[in-house]
Amino acid sequence: MSDNELPGASAGDEPQADVKPPHLDESVRRIGAAGKATLASARDTGRALRRLISADLALARSAMGRALAWVAVGIVFGASAWLLVVGALIAVLQRLGWSWLQSLSFAAVLSSVVTAVAVWRTIHYFECAGLHATRRQLARLGIGDEGEEEEDGKPGTPP
Repeated sequence: MSDNELPGASAGDEPQADVKPPHLDESVRRIGAAGKATLASARDTGRALRRLISADLALARSAMGRALAWVAVGIVFGASAWLLVVGALIAVLQRLGWSWLQSLSFAAVLSSVVTAVAVWRTIHYFECAGLHATRRQLARLGIGDEGEEEEDGKPGTPP
């Protein structure tokens, strides 16, 4: 194959010398038609994406409602199971010779300790959900820091 030949052309093919490029107005029409096709494709893609997001949000809403219902069932049965376990613990402590006051006090202290740990961890996770890093980055960009200006009492002054 020589440098003048096109790839895929056989040795018997003659180059076509009389092929002329289209006129300027035809090129503009082709570019306009391609632009319109691209815009229509982008519009269709946007519509499909909007429908997908809408359907996904509807599914998430439905799933969230059902999850909350099952969380409520879990809480009710978990609480009743805890009460039964504490009742059994009190009965075992009674068998071991503890008084009613000691048995009930031990169960109350145990429940209070578990509750305190749960409150501590809940506070920690709510603090993690505060989007602190995002808020710092938005404040650096000058977005969303209106509340800090009101706290200082002097609008526009840095803290």
